[in-house]
Amino acid sequence: VVSEFIGCSPSLSGAIRVNPWNIDAVAEAMNTAIMMPEAEKRMRHEKHYRYVSTHDVAYWARSFMGDLERTCKDHLKRRCWGIGFGLSFRVVALDPNFRKLSADHIVSAYKRTTSRAILLDYDGTMMPQTSIDKTPSSTVLRVINSLCSDSKNAVFIVSGRGRQTLSDWFSPCERLGIAAEHGFYYRWHRDAEWKSSITVTDFEWKQVVEPIMKQYTESTDGSFIEAKESSLVWHYQDADPDFGSWQAKELLDHLESVLANEPVAVKSGQQILEVKPQGVSKGGFVEMLLSSMVQRSTPPDFVLCIGDDRSDEDMFESIASATIAVPPHPPIAEVFACTVGQKPSKAKYYLVDTLEVMTMLQGLAEASESVARSAACLVPDTSL
Repeated sequence: VVSEFIGCSPSLSGAIRVNPWNIDAVAEAMNTAIMMPEAEKRMRHEKHYRYVSTHDVAYWARSFMGDLERTCKDHLKRRCWGIGFGLSFRVVALDPNFRKLSADHIVSAYKRTTSRAILLDYDGTMMPQTSIDKTPSSTVLRVINSLCSDSKNAVFIVSGRGRQTLSDWFSPCERLGIAAEHGFYYRWHRDAEWKSSITVTDFEWKQVVEPIMKQYTESTDGSFIEAKESSLVWHYQDADPDFGSWQAKELLDHLESVLANEPVAVKSGQQILEVKPQGVSKGGFVEMLLSSMVQRSTPPDFVLCIGDDRSDEDMFESIASATIAVPPHPPIAEVFACTVGQKPSKAKYYLVDTLEVMTMLQGLAEASESVARSAACLVPDTSL
């Protein structure tokens, strides 16, 4: 009979574990041990003896040292950065190749290439997360329209927002492609029909998820539910930071246990928790988009992908694999995966904030405009 609070308790699976503060439980456990048949006692004892004799001090020392060596294997190759202030300060180890995206470097590559894919997240990338009004500004629309006007570019907004919201916001951008709800719905330009990246007909799981989310919404001041066509999202950015985070973890565990046999995925993001169909991700959409460009005989030789949260990491991973040649197609020559903020990421580059993102995109737009002006000057005047 062992206390469930003692360190060896998890390792002694044959022992009778009790809460020592519960007198009735201790008495019942002692009675169970006394009345236990001799054969069962012997079996439990032999099981413990084998485990203890093979997992001695030397074994655990080797195990701990092995874990430490694996963790620190690339430690000297990484650069450490201090991030945050006060209680939020932390030190993160980043890949030495992780560096700030140079405007001159990307503009130079942009000018050299002839078939470009530009994939942009919206919230937290072109629009600050702290902004109350999320509607795109005139500057954002102007820069996007300038990029879209270049016939060499395929520009997509890849967002978790619903297709109606994105369609309304970016209606002035005629040639802009939009991938809504993490790529579940997409269209190539404003006048094209919406398509679905995967076929899903069963959304009955929403009837299970929504009541659970409502319970947590009622007990978490500042939280709310966003119902999309393909998913349900629980937001807690306006809740108390500590309590909201704690509630989100509990809700995540609750939903994962309830939806274990459903064809859905439960994902956490920046102060959100989302339930969506399995197989839906920004990375999956990007793979489909690049394959489609190859099939259209316009394989991209330049790919720029910018995002700021966990859902965008899927995109970074997808375009990283695109740098590997798959016969008969050559690898993509110029690939720029860029995260917003200096943090651990699968991206190789970073920009500090949304202002730097817009400045960099403005530089690309000006490069396109410069080429267009030069081409216009070369066209002979036939009116004379």
